[in-house]
Amino acid sequence: MATRAANVRARARARKEETRAALFLLEGTDRKGNRVKGESRGANEAQVRAELRRQGIVPTKVRRKTELFAGLKRQRIRPGDIAVLSRQLATMLEAGVPLVQAFEIIGQGHENPKMQELILAIKADVEAGSSLAEALAKHPLYFDDLFVNLVRAGEHAGVLDTLLDKIATYKEKTESLKGKIKKALFYPTAVLVVAILVTILLLVFVVPQFESMFKDFGADLPAFTRLVIDMSAFMQAWWWAVLGGAIAAVVGLAQLHKRSSRFRRGLDRALLR
Repeated sequence: MATRAANVRARARARKEETRAALFLLEGTDRKGNRVKGESRGANEAQVRAELRRQGIVPTKVRRKTELFAGLKRQRIRPGDIAVLSRQLATMLEAGVPLVQAFEIIGQGHENPKMQELILAIKADVEAGSSLAEALAKHPLYFDDLFVNLVRAGEHAGVLDTLLDKIATYKEKTESLKGKIKKALFYPTAVLVVAILVTILLLVFVVPQFESMFKDFGADLPAFTRLVIDMSAFMQAWWWAVLGGAIAAVVGLAQLHKRSSRFRRGLDRALLR
């Protein structure tokens, strides 16, 4: 009983120390010279650097991260987190660290609670006798068929560390390309949104003033001018329906993009034309 109580107290102290540990942004290179980026918790910079070296990573930059609002950003798992996980696993397996122990080390050092939960779930499946590919296949939201099949091939061929390294490189390049595309689309999207807002403001507030002025003239108005006036009247009467429809359309398209791979492929083809 005394031993069990001591173990419980030790685990409680460890959890308390982990909560107090600071969050550090890190950069380094693995044994193959690949750049590694990520985050880790530690009591100080020296401890984080020592942990990185134990994982086979040579740290080039370690700095403390300001955690203001950081909890809001860590509530979901990003593709970049999966790329970092792949890189860390590849580095540790290449260094001879057993797979289960590698997951344990990575999980302890990760600051994202959702990512910790995912890593521990995969670790538990592997400990229960599942292959890594089988464990990953249970989480299709984060590991697609290509990822799982490559891991399965690596396990069968005995080159899991090599394939994980290639997967990490592929995902890093993919995320970099996505970032460039988003930056390229930001300006035209912003211009389009501003143009729509300006048009709505003109129809609701400016055109009605001209309408009263045109009525005082008593002359017949051109067809295009009448069309603009009719659009203004419609916007004044049904602005709430237009706004609600626009919001519903944006939310619907976002959900469709998230859930339908066919829609994403079609949208990508349209954007690349």
